[in-house]
Amino acid sequence: MTSRLEQEKVENDAIRAMLYEVSVNPKPGLVDPVRSGAHPDMDVFNFIDSALSLRPYFRKCFSSGVAFDGKDLRDLFDSIRADGIVAERTMLAATKGLNTHKGAIFSLGILVTALGYQNQTRGLVVDELPAIVSSMLAGLLQDDFAGVQSKAPDRMTAGEKQFIKYGITGIRGQAAAGYPAVFKNGLPYLCQTTGTRNQRLLDTFMKIISCTQDSNLIKRAGNIEIVKQVQLQAVKFLKAGGSKTKAGMALIHEMDQFFTKNHLSLGGSADMLILTIFLALLTENL
Repeated sequence: MTSRLEQEKVENDAIRAMLYEVSVNPKPGLVDPVRSGAHPDMDVFNFIDSALSLRPYFRKCFSSGVAFDGKDLRDLFDSIRADGIVAERTMLAATKGLNTHKGAIFSLGILVTALGYQNQTRGLVVDELPAIVSSMLAGLLQDDFAGVQSKAPDRMTAGEKQFIKYGITGIRGQAAAGYPAVFKNGLPYLCQTTGTRNQRLLDTFMKIISCTQDSNLIKRAGNIEIVKQVQLQAVKFLKAGGSKTKAGMALIHEMDQFFTKNHLSLGGSADMLILTIFLALLTENL
């Protein structure tokens, strides 16, 4: 049996993961310490303020997981949904209205809660987390997309519109499946990377992009064809040797210019990078 996780470490690593993600550069179209990309209204300081404001939320998520004594893990997920709404308000207050970490509040909150639940009987067992997450979110897709066909277009969320138009389930589907972008791609890839932390995380980010349908990217582009185009660019970057080669860095700078010029963003992939970093920090692989 592995040792139990300390709540303070989980909280710290959740915040560190968000701060590490915004520090990685250059991420095409995204905020980093030297540029704002396709988010001219934001800068790295907004992300720092946002991340630090969310500690009470992660504390509540972990505690909820530890204290849960029910049999249906869907009830555990339901128990933190109200906390997530409060966390969004806290984030918006910290950033003066900017949506810096809404996706992380959802996904990282779920993962921290799952860790708390796992911590009832044992320490971190990474391979078991996807099943816990999937059990927490059983029925989420059916519930959240029920009746969406009858909604007026102006009442639909961006995710609902993409579900109707393309049949994709976005972050809900990724979460309900136990985050395969993280557990099957991001984390295994990161664990075998070499180089500086920035190089390792930049390469991992591009790996995640290469196998993810980023709903944020689709929303900004207004079409799903952009996904395949960007995935191919990410694969080309990795095949060129990634961040440790001049060819790889030339490609990523081209991508950054293209994304910034066309107001494209990979916010969904950035959220998956945050989860990947979080698990790497917990397992001392970063």
